[in-house]
Amino acid sequence: MEVPEDYSEVGWFEGGGMPGGRGPTVIAGHLDSTTGPAVFHRLVQMQPGDEVEVTDAEGEVHHYRVERTEVFPKDDFPTREVFGAIPEDELRLITCTGLFDVDAGSHEDNHIVFAVPVENPGGH
Repeated sequence: MEVPEDYSEVGWFEGGGMPGGRGPTVIAGHLDSTTGPAVFHRLVQMQPGDEVEVTDAEGEVHHYRVERTEVFPKDDFPTREVFGAIPEDELRLITCTGLFDVDAGSHEDNHIVFAVPVENPGGH
């Protein structure tokens, strides 16, 4: 999975699930750029209970609720937990966070949001 070169775009892991289907849908985007905030600049502010909308290729909107967020060092990325096969529809949103390593040209950590489908979006 590669993060897009365009800082206003997100990347989708084609080998995983699709919104509304089986398995984890994994979407990644940049936190920031050399000119300012990028597409996922507010991802690090998400909290359990927050709702997320994902629009698929056909234009259908899928609603998810954040269950948890976690920060992992890039050299200890939880590959199986993020990309592993599961029978349910789930969502993973990933961006960089932490200190910026100038030599590597990237942040040291990944911020991951784990979310599940919402049956009644905006409802109680």
